[in-house]
Amino acid sequence: MAQHHDSGTNEPDQSIPPAGAPRATIGALRDRPHAQVLIIGGGINGVATFRDLALQGIDVALVERGDYCQGASGASSHMIHGGIRYLENGEFRLVHESVVERNRLLRIAPHYVKPLQTTIPIFSTFSGLLNAPFRFLVHRKGKPHARGALLIKLGLSLYDTFSREGGAVPRHRFVGRERALADLPQLRPDVKYTATYFDASVHNPERLTLDVLRDGLDAGAEAGGLRARAANYVSAVATDDGAVRLRDELTGEEFAFSAGVVVNCTGAWTDETNAALGSGTHFMGGTKGSHIVLDAPELLGACAGREIFFEHTDGRIVLIYPIGDRVLVGTTDIHAAGDLDPVCTDEEIEYFFDLMRHVFPGVRVGREQIVYTFSGVRPLPRHSDTAPGFVSRDYRIERAGGTVGKPVRLSLVGGKWTTFRALSEQLANRVLGELGAQRRTNTEELAIGGGAGFPSDPAAREEWLKAHLGPGIDAARAEVLLERYGTRAAEVIAFLREGEDSLLKSTHELSDRELAYLAHYEQIGHAVDVLIRRTSLAFRGLVTRELVWEVASALAPHLGWDGSRVAAEAEHALGTLAESHRVDADQLVG
Repeated sequence: MAQHHDSGTNEPDQSIPPAGAPRATIGALRDRPHAQVLIIGGGINGVATFRDLALQGIDVALVERGDYCQGASGASSHMIHGGIRYLENGEFRLVHESVVERNRLLRIAPHYVKPLQTTIPIFSTFSGLLNAPFRFLVHRKGKPHARGALLIKLGLSLYDTFSREGGAVPRHRFVGRERALADLPQLRPDVKYTATYFDASVHNPERLTLDVLRDGLDAGAEAGGLRARAANYVSAVATDDGAVRLRDELTGEEFAFSAGVVVNCTGAWTDETNAALGSGTHFMGGTKGSHIVLDAPELLGACAGREIFFEHTDGRIVLIYPIGDRVLVGTTDIHAAGDLDPVCTDEEIEYFFDLMRHVFPGVRVGREQIVYTFSGVRPLPRHSDTAPGFVSRDYRIERAGGTVGKPVRLSLVGGKWTTFRALSEQLANRVLGELGAQRRTNTEELAIGGGAGFPSDPAAREEWLKAHLGPGIDAARAEVLLERYGTRAAEVIAFLREGEDSLLKSTHELSDRELAYLAHYEQIGHAVDVLIRRTSLAFRGLVTRELVWEVASALAPHLGWDGSRVAAEAEHALGTLAESHRVDADQLVG
């Protein structure tokens, strides 16, 4: 079994030799160690704020201590949704904003954001009606009461009202037991109703984050003088006479970088980052969420192409979600305390199998079908005895500094995937206000990267694919590239045709020349970046030892790696992906 286990430490990995070729991204920061704005944190919210500011012509720099989208942004449930359950929290503003942004992302990022049919199995009619007001007002721990049909109907009706703005998703529909079992025969036979509605999915959140980043870099290049710069594997470790001391995590090199405004977008690490900058805070109180990915054809068939979204026996809202030919199951919601480097535990895995049995009791699923697990800490605000599911998913911006010798520091507290564009707009507006600058570009209907001109129907898709066939690019290869890059695949294909190319022996989804493209244009720091965040190979359980070595070897000439570095990168990738106590030997022998 492969496990995605992102390191939470700021220390360089001592098992990997220093980088070979100097990184241009580091040189761009070190050679001009000042910007109007420095953003710390390369998750979706930091990257989206970087894009927005770059589009306004602001001189902005971003640093990320690991890889882009490595933390909570890469550990999401892969949903773009309004958050129907947040209605119960009374977060009507957030739900309204979320459904509007969901509808918008379907338009501006159609290459990665797709409609998602979602079905809620319901096992009672009136349950929860008396308890709901108490949950709404108190939000504390207590005995869970299942949400019945009337309560769910009320919530979905309100959700539909919010969804009308700027969208064309169908309204929800209720069906009774007979029709429910006809649609989903493997459901528990005592199901009374199902409610079906539409949200949206993002099958590849890592690549969407990279696309948003590329937009910002391109905007900065157009403004001239590299007015937008970004580097991964760079930590903010201290302050130095009002400047931020940055450390290259691949070499250990440190240098000072100054900015008029520093924006802390480090999610669950926000307090730790502020402490490193000389002013500790107590804003955060995140919760841990884990998921598993299964190669389980019987479970996939039982879902019939729908996400199954339901309440488990503990009151936790959980999901069983088909993604391609895999099934994602999640999620837990556990107080993280001080553990910002979480892993998916045996107890959580048993919880997932229990919830599958709860809704599909006759479907056979075993642990041997797990191909990937991942876990992250949601960047939620500090809370006392509020139950994890009731902690607000909304966001706020905290200001500090601005005195002589101290730059303004804005800390983002909270935020969720779906609202990243709206959040970044609000955060960028705050920064513009601090700088006395004006907004000149609106991002509301601005296509994201490879979403521009993305084929909108099967006929248009077929036409795009045919137009890009040629030497070395057959229909299957073109399909993989379009899925991975959106319409930016045209740029990748042009690069592939500029030199000799051949597919890797261990996968038909990567080639030597594409790895060269990734090395030159997508800031690869480690071989594992390709497997987890530049492709979905790890997520789908398709990584073998042979593939790891092929990837590391193919990257070597472009990143200045010698033989010892290639070996270290291969072992680092295998160690990151393989769980120490649940290794699937067949998967990683290669």
